[in-house]
Amino acid sequence: MLPLKEKDKPIIQKLLAAGCCARCILRFCCVNLPSAYRQPLQVTLTEIQDFILGAEDEKVQDPATAVSTEENNSQNAAEDPPSKRVKLDPADPSDGSAAAAVIRSNPGESQVCVACLGILQELCGTQQAVKIAETVKAQNYEFDSLVLSISLPAQLCVREHSCWLHVKKEVREKGLALDKDDVIQVKEAFKWIMQSLVAKELGGGVAVVSKSGFEVGVEFTHPETDSDCHFLAKVCPDCFKPTKNKQSVFTRMAVVKALEKISDDKFLKQYPCPPARPASSCVPQDVQCLHVSVFIAGRYNKFCRSLPQTPWLIDGERRMESSVEELIAAPVLTAFRADGFNFSSSGREDVDVRTLGNGRPFAMELQNPHKSRLSKLQMKELQETINKSSDKIRVRDLQIVTREAMGRMKEGEEEKTKSYTALVWTLKPIQKEDISFIDDIKDLTLDQKTPLRVLHRRALAVRQRVIHTMNARYVDAHHFYLALKTQAGTYIKEFVHGDFGRTKPNLCELLKTDTDILELDVESVDVDWPPAIPE
Repeated sequence: MLPLKEKDKPIIQKLLAAGCCARCILRFCCVNLPSAYRQPLQVTLTEIQDFILGAEDEKVQDPATAVSTEENNSQNAAEDPPSKRVKLDPADPSDGSAAAAVIRSNPGESQVCVACLGILQELCGTQQAVKIAETVKAQNYEFDSLVLSISLPAQLCVREHSCWLHVKKEVREKGLALDKDDVIQVKEAFKWIMQSLVAKELGGGVAVVSKSGFEVGVEFTHPETDSDCHFLAKVCPDCFKPTKNKQSVFTRMAVVKALEKISDDKFLKQYPCPPARPASSCVPQDVQCLHVSVFIAGRYNKFCRSLPQTPWLIDGERRMESSVEELIAAPVLTAFRADGFNFSSSGREDVDVRTLGNGRPFAMELQNPHKSRLSKLQMKELQETINKSSDKIRVRDLQIVTREAMGRMKEGEEEKTKSYTALVWTLKPIQKEDISFIDDIKDLTLDQKTPLRVLHRRALAVRQRVIHTMNARYVDAHHFYLALKTQAGTYIKEFVHGDFGRTKPNLCELLKTDTDILELDVESVDVDWPPAIPE
């Protein structure tokens, strides 16, 4: 039996007469028992009618009478199909009696619920569950649980508000309380009904739960949304502002905001209470599947001096045939069957700079992956696939990480250190003794004005950076190798050639001759992330 109470009778009577479906009546009676919504709609309606008529309070009949009654009921059931028996004899609606609750099944009259617009009627059952399951199966996701999300037309808020005002007055007159926030939401009732049905159709131990990384979205629209909500735009014009991405100004959030601002009296003057019967039910749209992003991280080496980190496009034209990002991403996207990705790294090297040593930390956000889990062995195989695909890069420590762990790559961006090796050319001939003093320089502070070469993408500013140590290794009269350990964000090329005096001090000033950089290698990026994976 339904968990209804005596205090619910006036609410039930009003809503039955208004044209609410049985499940919406349960919502307004604040019934939060999922099993009550899962039983067939006709069964629920019959139990509600019996409750109103007080059938449960009748005295127990003797066996003979019970048999006779059962035979009569069977005969009546045969004569009147259930869809035609949903009718109570009319009485004066003002007398508050049980018989005042009326449901009529007049031919041609819409039987769509005035509150849920059919969502908790024919749009909530096995047929819809089959449609959802077929869509999910067709998109070939790998998952063991999913969460149902539902998008509803905005006028449901308006109609629910009207129904609430419809019963609010009578409830208060009887000294009872009904808070709008206590009414069970259509979304909640829909999920209670559909979760087990969808899980059954999917089979294989799939759980439909309240929280999961895999979301299946069910959207409903209604042709009367604008006409149902139009009055709100006149009363609360500030709540409805056109946006580029929305087809209608009557979004759910805007309607909710307007209903919070409008007084009950104004609402009742502008909108019928109870709401008018809709001409049609909601229309289900295509089911949408979406998996939360998966994040992977690792370190990469770059061995090529003609390979940018990201695709190099100028005026829409590609300047380099590939990039570090693309060489890594292609096998990863295939393995996870993701729709797209975002690539980030701990700093970046120029196209002509190699990254050696343990490599540069990087991370990728994989968008809507159809496969979200790879074993350690599979990740190792993926890493090998990337490394075999090109001799220009190499990846190590490839692993799945959490969204929160991604932040560690950027933590201490200014504090971390990096080590470089540069091949330097000098205009004036030099001897070993001319560069020996460089080894003694410690914690040299530079003032670096934004370099000319990056001024198009970075704001003009003077940034202080520190070179912690330097070491010079003589090659010949015009060349030497310079090893540096610096604060992250130091522009090494500009320190060597001075950038027309925009970096001070610079190597030209220190050696008292023009200098330039011929080659540059990143030897290490001193970030202890991601965790190293033993080979």
